[in-house]
Amino acid sequence: STSGYKMIDVSSKEVTHRKALATGEIILGSQVIELIKAKKMPKGDPLSIAEVAGINGVKKTSELIPLCHPLPLDHISLHTEIDEKKYSIIVYCLVSANSKTGVEMEALSGVSSALLAIYDLSKIVEANLKITNTKLLVKSGGKKGLWINPDGIPDKIKNTLNL
Repeated sequence: STSGYKMIDVSSKEVTHRKALATGEIILGSQVIELIKAKKMPKGDPLSIAEVAGINGVKKTSELIPLCHPLPLDHISLHTEIDEKKYSIIVYCLVSANSKTGVEMEALSGVSSALLAIYDLSKIVEANLKITNTKLLVKSGGKKGLWINPDGIPDKIKNTLNL
């Protein structure tokens, strides 16, 4: 008997310009946020490392998620911002490709990798860390066209990423 798992056959689909924007957040506490702002984190700057880790996460998506197609990526953009009120860092990942299949998983993988990198560099200072609110904000291209998360997209990120 077979499991029934398979990659979707996209051979008859048209190549279209695909985009996806995902976000997620890590709650770090006041001590970690102050150290990040002062550039005094023991293992280096989590925000810089997060951006590189996020790009790597996007590129490795098909290796990590078994049924994802490897895609020729056109653009990856990572953005981090500190939320002073929640003592958190919000990560955004924008991915685009001319492809037969969407790039949502790549954007989510980029966010997740960036958040895990921040976690790794922050756990030395604070053990009680929480990754939360990871979700897709926008996807476009393909048969279904544009989809925007009902929660909306912060204006600040729209401007930052030229959406």
